[in-house]
Amino acid sequence: MESQQANGSHPIEGLMKTAMQSIKEMVDVNTVVGDAVETNDGSVIIPISQVACGFAAGGGEYELSDPNKKPGTPFAGGSGAGVSVKPVGFLVVRMNDVRLISVNGNPLAERVVDLAPQIMDKLDSLMQKKAQKKKVTEEYEI
Repeated sequence: MESQQANGSHPIEGLMKTAMQSIKEMVDVNTVVGDAVETNDGSVIIPISQVACGFAAGGGEYELSDPNKKPGTPFAGGSGAGVSVKPVGFLVVRMNDVRLISVNGNPLAERVVDLAPQIMDKLDSLMQKKAQKKKVTEEYEI
């Protein structure tokens, strides 16, 4: 124990470093934003995930019952970690369109939101056509 403190390290530090390195190897940016996949029509699909991780470490020192053993107090410890990867959706990139398709949610509502600009354009063009028709009929009535 005294030699460990002389080095400036405690056994719990080794446990924590090992667990953190393992987590670092498992979770990187490619876990959250997956590798892109290109389809035959030229679209690119990128999977998006939610990553959560937890970590715990603990330890304790205890005295030996035999005083003739090595000086210092033995250390006992443990650590653990957990990682959860949950798919959130897919980013679909087409020529002039980028959409996020959610794994959860209401696909009908998402589709309506995606189509809203097109619906507004159609309504606007219909109203303009109606206004032009009305103008033409008024000109012939005069």
